[in-house]
Amino acid sequence: MSSSRIEQIIEEIEEYVENCRYQPLSTTKIIVNKEELEELLRELRLKTPDEIKRYQKIIGNKDAILADAQSKADNIVAEAEEDARRRVSETEIMKAAYAQANETVNAANQQAQDILNSAQQDANNIRTSAISYTDQLLANISSIMGNTIAEVGEKYTAFSSSIQNYYDLVNQNRSELAPMEDSAAAAPAAEEEEADSYDDLDEDDE
Repeated sequence: MSSSRIEQIIEEIEEYVENCRYQPLSTTKIIVNKEELEELLRELRLKTPDEIKRYQKIIGNKDAILADAQSKADNIVAEAEEDARRRVSETEIMKAAYAQANETVNAANQQAQDILNSAQQDANNIRTSAISYTDQLLANISSIMGNTIAEVGEKYTAFSSSIQNYYDLVNQNRSELAPMEDSAAAAPAAEEEEADSYDDLDEDDE
């Protein structure tokens, strides 16, 4: 079976991932070009239905194989029966001809059954191979999608953690500024109370 376009795309994705640079300080995480990877995945998504139809057509050939085998078997039986009728046309050899005709028909039936069995086996082998190959393609696609989803999840988690750290730092800075604001507000009030005390003393002197 020749290499399909889906196999070629999967090989291109594997080669692309293999050639990606690792993230700083990491031996497992890589840096990917989002547009290039999405283009490969987009083509993979477009080609998958065509490949599945191709293998469905191969599986459909099973009916044609069986129909051809049945036709051959029917022709063999018909020829055997015709030959038997010719052999029993004369009365004096009817019994011998009848026995020989039965042997011929039985042999023809056995040959026809052998053809049907062989055709059935061939059709089943084709169907099994096509299903197995299609399942392998889908498994590769599932693996690539799973790895992509996991990598995106890790990046989102790291980004969320970074934002949370900045949020906590801002709130901490606001808390540290609060006592300074309270002290600044209290100073003018103390000065005003002291001025009122001096006014009272002046009034008493008078």
